[in-house]
Formats: sequence, structure tokens, C-alpha cells
Amino acid sequence: MQHPAPLVKDRLHGGMETLTPSERRVASALLTDYPVAGLQSITKLALQAEVSTPTVIRMARKLGFDGFPDLQGALRGEVADQIKKPMSKHAGAQAGRPEGHTIARFSEAVFANLGHTLERLDTATFDAVAELLADPARSLYLAGGRITRSNADYLFNHLQIIRPDVTLLGQSANVWPQYLLDMDAQSVLIVFDIRRYEKDLHKLAQLAKSRGARLVLFTDQWSSPIAAEADYLFNAMVEAPSSWDSTIAIMLIVEALVAEVQSKGWEKSAERIEELESMFSATRLFRNF
Repeated sequence: MQHPAPLVKDRLHGGMETLTPSERRVASALLTDYPVAGLQSITKLALQAEVSTPTVIRMARKLGFDGFPDLQGALRGEVADQIKKPMSKHAGAQAGRPEGHTIARFSEAVFANLGHTLERLDTATFDAVAELLADPARSLYLAGGRITRSNADYLFNHLQIIRPDVTLLGQSANVWPQYLLDMDAQSVLIVFDIRRYEKDLHKLAQLAKSRGARLVLFTDQWSSPIAAEADYLFNAMVEAPSSWDSTIAIMLIVEALVAEVQSKGWEKSAERIEELESMFSATRLFRNF
């Protein structure tokens, strides 16, 4: 499967060292209000960065674009991808539909997502988040959106077995202030938010940060607006030949985190698991073979 073109922000980050101080000001202006800053006129962007318009053009060319209009076209394409609705996603998937069984086509897309996600994964971020989630002194809170609620629920179920003081926020945003009341500098809020990003989750993240909580965000390759608030960010590829995005790459990171967190606190985790198994036996929830 064809490797996806790098996002403009990835080019900006990756090419920063090759830019002059003036060109870096343009790049910083673009990243500060991404992608909106890049969709305005070249004159306005130059004024915002306090540089000349030729400087903007040189920066765009150094990043591999033919010029500023080419950079803007790439940004418009990213915005269009972000706001794509299920019906238009389905139409696009059908238009370029290759030969073969559905399971083969879908698997090919998912394997590509996994590979590209791992290529971009920052292992230092992974290790830092695992350390944070394994710290028994921290209270953990989890929330997801309409589609990603199941991802938050999965991580909650496993963390709850491994350690105490883990809370899955209620589905209705109306009750979230009750959870925010207990958040402080020792709290960690873990949020899942992929495209068609949800305003309620963004407000939740902002309020949690205002109370001193650390924020971990799982999102797609384009990044939820919540990324501006996040202390730790995981970007996963989600494109699939379907009306809906695939969260399998997100689940890969989640399951790896669960394994690492359990490993870090194995003695305490083992005690909790043994006690839980005793309760299962007492209630005869599962069959004995």
C-alpha cells in the first residue's frame, strides 16, 4: 500500500533545522495556529511572522513545496480529510476500490496503519505515559467520544484490574463537572478523540488542565484540537476502506501500555488479580472446566 504523504506540520517540524531564523518565524506562526494560519493570504502570514513575502515562499520551497500555493493546497487537503463525513468516506472508498475480498482490502489498510503508526511513535512518550499510569499516587480518569468511547472503556477495564483509583467518566457531558471537582495536580486525564472532533471533550480537557491535571491524548494522524492542551500525544493512523475510521492502531498502543503498566507494578497487580479471581469463583461468574 502506498505510504501516505507527510503532513505539513511534520514537514515543518522535520525541516526546522534547515531554515533561517526568519523562515523559522514563519514555521512557528504556522504551527502556533495550525492549520488556520496557513490558509490565510501570504501577505497576512508574512505580517503575522514579521517577515517578507519572499521569505514565506523560500520556506515553503525548502520544505519541498513548489511554493506557498502548493503548501496551502496540502493544508486544504488535510482539512478536507479531517471533516470527511461517513457517507463521503464510503463514496471515496468505493470509487478507488481495488480487486479482492473485503477482508483482504481492509486488512491491507489496517496493516499499513499499524506500520505507519509505529514509525511515528515516540518511545520516550510511551515510556513516560506508562510511568505515569503505573504511579499509584495518581488518580486516573478516562473519556472517549462517540466512536472512541469503546477504546476508553477497554483501557479502563484493564487499568482497573491492575491498580486502584481509576475512573471512566460517564457518557453524558452533563455529569463531567462532578469528576472535574476531584481532579488536581495528581490526576491524569486520558482522552480519546479522532476526526469529527468533539467540542465537549475539548472543553473537558481545558477544564482538567486548569485544575493541574496531566493530559494524555490518543488521536488520529491529523490531531484533535485537544493536542494543544496535551502533555502526552499519541497519533495513530485511522484511514480505512469504510464509512468509519479504524481504531486498531490506537488499540495497539493501548494494549502495549497495559502490558507495560502491569509489568511495572506486577507485585501489586498480581495481588489484585488473585483477589479478583477469588471473587469470580465466589460468584460463579465463569465456568470451571
